[in-house]
Amino acid sequence: MPDVLQPLDPSAVRLDGWLGARIDANVRARLEVVDTEPLLAGYIKKPGGQPWIGEHVGKWMHAATLAWAYTGDEALRRKLDDVAAQLVAAQEPDGYLGTYLPAERFGLYPDADWDVWSHKYCIIGLLTYYRYTGNQPALEAARRAGDLLIATFPAKKSIIAAGTHVGMAATSVLEPIVELYLVTGDERYLAFARYIVGAYDEPNGPSIVRTLLTAKQVSRTANGKAYEMLSNLVGLCELVRATGDRRLLTAVTNAWTDIVQNRLYITGTSSIHEHFGGDHELPNAEDMHVGETCVTTTWIQLNLQLLRLTGNPAYADEIERSLYNHLTAAQNPRGDDWCYYTALEGLKHYDKGITCCHSSGPRALALAPTAAYLQSADTLYVSTLESSRARFQVGADSVEIAQQSGFPAEGRSSLVVRTAKPVRFALRVRVPQWAAPLRVGDVTCNGGWASLPQQTWHDGDRVGLSFSLRGRVIRGDYTNFSRVALAWGPFVLAVDAARNPKMDSLRALRVAADAEPVLTASAGGLLFRSRMRAPWDEAPRDFMLVPFADAGASGGEYCIWLRAGL
Repeated sequence: MPDVLQPLDPSAVRLDGWLGARIDANVRARLEVVDTEPLLAGYIKKPGGQPWIGEHVGKWMHAATLAWAYTGDEALRRKLDDVAAQLVAAQEPDGYLGTYLPAERFGLYPDADWDVWSHKYCIIGLLTYYRYTGNQPALEAARRAGDLLIATFPAKKSIIAAGTHVGMAATSVLEPIVELYLVTGDERYLAFARYIVGAYDEPNGPSIVRTLLTAKQVSRTANGKAYEMLSNLVGLCELVRATGDRRLLTAVTNAWTDIVQNRLYITGTSSIHEHFGGDHELPNAEDMHVGETCVTTTWIQLNLQLLRLTGNPAYADEIERSLYNHLTAAQNPRGDDWCYYTALEGLKHYDKGITCCHSSGPRALALAPTAAYLQSADTLYVSTLESSRARFQVGADSVEIAQQSGFPAEGRSSLVVRTAKPVRFALRVRVPQWAAPLRVGDVTCNGGWASLPQQTWHDGDRVGLSFSLRGRVIRGDYTNFSRVALAWGPFVLAVDAARNPKMDSLRALRVAADAEPVLTASAGGLLFRSRMRAPWDEAPRDFMLVPFADAGASGGEYCIWLRAGL
């Protein structure tokens, strides 16, 4: 089942503007400077310092490779080469690429129960590095690790017996196993991928596909652990790509629909206490451990997979929601530290430790350029309204599109074509719900893809875009009944105590149901105002808001959902 849309190579895309700055900070302040010695230590001298220490080097390699492809940074490339060489050198003769002692491998032993999971991320990191550099030792190391997994499961034990969370941690190795098949064409990897999916239905297995085809609810699938389940769904998308099995695609899209309708925050994440909660169970507070960053990252990955497979812009809408809100809300605006959980009210707890989330978040931001511009044959799909540029091929001809945008301050942009000679192609621009109606040239569209048919373009040709960009009031329901949230374009806004001093409780603020926020500043950070009233105010007055992504960065309290009615 070939992809409907192909993301452009990261090297062919450049994002400027608000999101581009966050991507750059991720590269400069995190990926380029992270100390990789602790990430490799568990491989060089076993066992590692934590049971899951093995996942981090592969995650870093995945993100850093994409970042190097995007930036071309030579220092980052040298760092990548060094880390890859050390990881390959640490691989044992039988292909073992984990951090446990021989007596505690591929099982559920105390403090040694994430072995297959760590191999998953090592293979992902090595394959990504190989894909963009052509490094053969990396490919061979990935193959040897995959071959060891094939020799172990099911010949020596079931893969379900080697993974936590009803086996889902181990079975999520499905993703890189299918990638090994797609890269090498070796049918053994495809057969092993089918074994993994079959193991879902073993007596102690998670029954992922069968449950999602019948119950159609992620909260009733396995133990509801969000990160591990989403990782399996990403792997199932890879298997759909390899086999065309639409039954698997139906299971995945059932999960997606259930999450969007019942378990998705307005900020683009899911999970409470790292699990999918009950229908519409979306608490806001810190003590509920809201929005694990690993979940946000894997949700973005799943939507990117489905966008590629189907071309449905609804998946791009969800990527955008997460990128502009919950993912970047977990990232310190400096770019160095990340939150493990990110509540919709309270305080943000950035940390510098080696955690799964600190390693996951940078991967999602490194993937962001691949979701901005995509291609299908002679049609370019524009999925961003940021100032940006993209280079793509139409047959033998190279074309560049430069987008000059007033976003996020103004609802206008223009697309400028750069080409050495006239070239024919079609153009489609995504219309997010917040931006509708969007006008591209003479075409006005209220949703989906706004399309300009194939035509001959010349160097310097320009197409104007105009779109809605204003403040919005979002009425709450269920958990947030009688409350409202405020938004501007794709940004969900928050009242930040740092911008509104002498406030004892932000949750006590009352806002009019029609009090659309107004942009007051865009240079040096987005700032908005809206009419609200504190309990002691005799009349409404202006309070200041910032994007959720920037809220709480100075250590103070913030709040998204506010009481409706003055």
